[in-house]
Amino acid sequence: MRVASNRGISKILFLYVTREALFSFFVCFLFFFFIFFVNQILYIAQQLMAKRVPISQVMQLVIYSLPIVISMSAPFAALTGVLMTVGRLSSDNEILVMLSSGLPYRTVFVPAILFGIVISVLSFLTNDILLPLGMVQYNKLYRQIAFSTPELELESNSVKRFKDTTIILGNVTKKDIQDIIVLDRTGDGERRMIMAKNAHLNDGGRQGLSLDMDQAFILSSKENVRRNYDYASAGKVRYWVPQEDIIQSVLSISVSEMSSRDVLKDIRKRAGDVGTRLNDQYIQILPQMMQFEEILRNGPQNATWNQRASQLNTLQNNIRSADTIKNNRSLRTHRAELYKKFSIPSAALCFIFLAVPLGLLAKKSGQTVGFFFGLIIAVLYWSMLFVGQTMVQRIGTDPLLAIWFSNVSILLSGLILCAVRIRR
Repeated sequence: MRVASNRGISKILFLYVTREALFSFFVCFLFFFFIFFVNQILYIAQQLMAKRVPISQVMQLVIYSLPIVISMSAPFAALTGVLMTVGRLSSDNEILVMLSSGLPYRTVFVPAILFGIVISVLSFLTNDILLPLGMVQYNKLYRQIAFSTPELELESNSVKRFKDTTIILGNVTKKDIQDIIVLDRTGDGERRMIMAKNAHLNDGGRQGLSLDMDQAFILSSKENVRRNYDYASAGKVRYWVPQEDIIQSVLSISVSEMSSRDVLKDIRKRAGDVGTRLNDQYIQILPQMMQFEEILRNGPQNATWNQRASQLNTLQNNIRSADTIKNNRSLRTHRAELYKKFSIPSAALCFIFLAVPLGLLAKKSGQTVGFFFGLIIAVLYWSMLFVGQTMVQRIGTDPLLAIWFSNVSILLSGLILCAVRIRR
């Protein structure tokens, strides 16, 4: 027998470890897939089943949303599957037999890492290619449903925005609405607000939705002359929302449902717009700063000295406006979603570096212990990712740091445990 340091990886053992990992991955994938799948079914069913949408169309929507379920399940299944595999090999002393035979730790590490790379790539492709394609079909079908069931878009205690109309809803019971407010813009460019205690929803077919309001109050005002307004009250008012406005509102695709390439294009466009607005703001601030400096240099004897407080206040407001433009929330959100498209799939590989040394610690019941450790780590990872995304939106944390922090933490923890295990 040759020395372990000069020995290559046994093909038989490589296939054996890989086969064990694949089986455990498949079992764990079904577990996580079931969790995310049920959540997706409940989400869609809550929206559609109550509106009596045919079950066949509901199931089609569920199928079109499967890519996001798959892309989310795969990394966590890779983590738990490798933990269960290595845990079983360790608790059954098969790892000990390999090491006693002069085989190195890479006999286990190499197939596990290659397995993690494959899962990461497949998860990324599913999220970046299949998900956008699925959402295109999802929106096409949803558009057909919206044609036949336009009231689908109206929910209790919600705000619905259409093309030129915003509807604020109270309680919605079937087609009866309590406490409704409609904000829109008339053909003459006037802003209009319609309030009613009760309203009834009618399906106007291709014409759209009609809202029959009782005891309505109407207020309209000019765009540029706010004090010039008219008001009226009516016992009955019928308000129409055109069908094309309804369809347009349901066809919008969120940034999380785009491909990474489309998100990157959108980010560049938004960054260009922010840069232009920021440059215009700086052009406005510069002469104000020079003017304020001149006031201070001239001193109290100058007539403009008494204007320094108002000049300073204006300058500070414009600087704050520049900071608001610079820290554009929408741009931060888009960048966070772009990083998520890479961080979540790559988490499968990061998990491997943590799963292998943790699995080696198992002394008995390795599969059971590995499964529960996998669930705990999955919850911790998802919590860190959620907190990071919340920090991006709420306090303006750098998206790169917030989104990748969980991956880096998992990877560093795994590398430290790997180093400690190998030294032993």
